[in-house]
Amino acid sequence: MNNTLRHWREAATLILAAGTQHGKITPRMIPQVAWNDNPKKTTFDYEVLLLKRSQKSGFMPNAFVFPGGLVEPSDFSNDWMKLFERHSQKPNFGLGVVNQSPNTRSPLFLTDRTEFGSLIPGEVAFRICAIRETFEESGVLLVVPENSDIEDNQNFVDAYEQDLEAVAKWRQEVQNNPLQFIEMCKELRCVPNIWALHEWGNWLTPLFSRSSNSRRYDTVFFICCLPRKPLTSDDQKEVSAYKWWTPEEAIDEYKCQKSWIPPPQFYDLSRLCNFPMIQELNRFSLHRALEGCERWLPVLVHAEDGMLHTLPGDELYPDDPDVTGEMQKKYSTNRTIEDSLREGERIHRLVHIDGVPIFFVNTKPKHKHVNPLGTDVKRGTEPKSKI
Repeated sequence: MNNTLRHWREAATLILAAGTQHGKITPRMIPQVAWNDNPKKTTFDYEVLLLKRSQKSGFMPNAFVFPGGLVEPSDFSNDWMKLFERHSQKPNFGLGVVNQSPNTRSPLFLTDRTEFGSLIPGEVAFRICAIRETFEESGVLLVVPENSDIEDNQNFVDAYEQDLEAVAKWRQEVQNNPLQFIEMCKELRCVPNIWALHEWGNWLTPLFSRSSNSRRYDTVFFICCLPRKPLTSDDQKEVSAYKWWTPEEAIDEYKCQKSWIPPPQFYDLSRLCNFPMIQELNRFSLHRALEGCERWLPVLVHAEDGMLHTLPGDELYPDDPDVTGEMQKKYSTNRTIEDSLREGERIHRLVHIDGVPIFFVNTKPKHKHVNPLGTDVKRGTEPKSKI
């Protein structure tokens, strides 16, 4: 862990997509989970797991979010070196090396963890964190046998279907003490399936968050595609409910104001709308992951008649944004929201129109990523669609 950070804490989140049509899927490695054989028909052939945070939560209460949470010292524990012995000599434990230039790579990944006494690379530890938090919050356990070959896709299904009681017991242990995640893997002779998680994005909590400024997080987003939905249960602590929704269903819930979904989740759900088939999503995620990602800090810009939530690439986005909040900068434009959209050359922003959140984007995504579906806007035109 980077215990020198002053303004935010490091965290990891997992976009967990699971097939609903029992179609064949060939991911790099299929995680071991217990399966729920009760699919429902939908326009998508997969659904995404969203968890409703407790009303008592100090950060984004009642919000529907992807599973995830803060990095713990145990995620960087050197005890993992023994469990990952088969893979520790490979680049990033067999994850491969990201092609992104160090000049644009997020500090979250660039930080030398050996300075803090850990031999575990950040790319590995953050995946361990995402898998551990997903297990704690939803009961979904993404692991593979300790002696497995990550190039072998044949044997990694239904590992714990017959031992759900043991997994449930370990879930309670890990919830009480994250160090128990290592002990669980030792006893069950497994390792977290870090190879099933693909780098997707990196969001920094903005200063205009609903939470207090003291609760800010530097969060890496991973994505994992499963062939079918695993058994899921909330923890009745941090999580009060869970939903498996298609990306469209989740977006509709938010736009109809039935549920609240924070902007990063809303943005990435809109990205997923580019891929109605889980095979396609999995293939894209796998091949895109080694391109890396930007760290995005949303910046609030005051327009004449409202607020614009701008993202990097937008012409109103500051060249040198106040990342820490220490300078207490205020950004503004003398145009209205409508004029800024009609006259703008480079647009990458979230706008609320009649209470409905809409992303407007005409900038080209970096690192071979995709824009939210249906948000392309050009000068002097209306958006193609309002997702």
